[in-house]
Amino acid sequence: MPNTFDLRDGIMSGLELKVIPDVVWLVAAGLMWLVATLTPSLSVPAWLRLVGTLALLGAGLGLIVAARADLARAHTTFNPMAPNRSSDLVTTGVYRFTRNPMYLGMLLVLVAFGAWLSSPYALIVPVAFAVYIARLQIRPEERVLRARFGSDYNDYVNRVRRWF
Repeated sequence: MPNTFDLRDGIMSGLELKVIPDVVWLVAAGLMWLVATLTPSLSVPAWLRLVGTLALLGAGLGLIVAARADLARAHTTFNPMAPNRSSDLVTTGVYRFTRNPMYLGMLLVLVAFGAWLSSPYALIVPVAFAVYIARLQIRPEERVLRARFGSDYNDYVNRVRRWF
């Protein structure tokens, strides 16, 4: 009889690569807004909120756009639901600094939204987003890329961090 860990791992494996990360991202933003409306917010000057939000938003969107451009230049897929369609291992551009610039960009945009909302409780949601994406999106992608690109991918993993 399987123990609890095995059962949980089996359930989690069944959820891998099932929900488009953009949907998870939008749901997370909606949850952040809901949490912010139901909990007390911090009193932060508007100019500081604006500066922090714009800096994080710019960094996040910049990473997402740069990552998509790097993948397009390599003529490989950026479909997160089909990592097996990757025709090339991209290790240049923003991929020199992080193996997951699009997910890191999404995380930064969520943190920017949290800064705008001035809600410390809403910032729990980006943490949950990172955990979800790491377990149900990134780990399965890594398995596929390791099988597809072998030692080249292993070398890349040893050189470049997953997030930052």
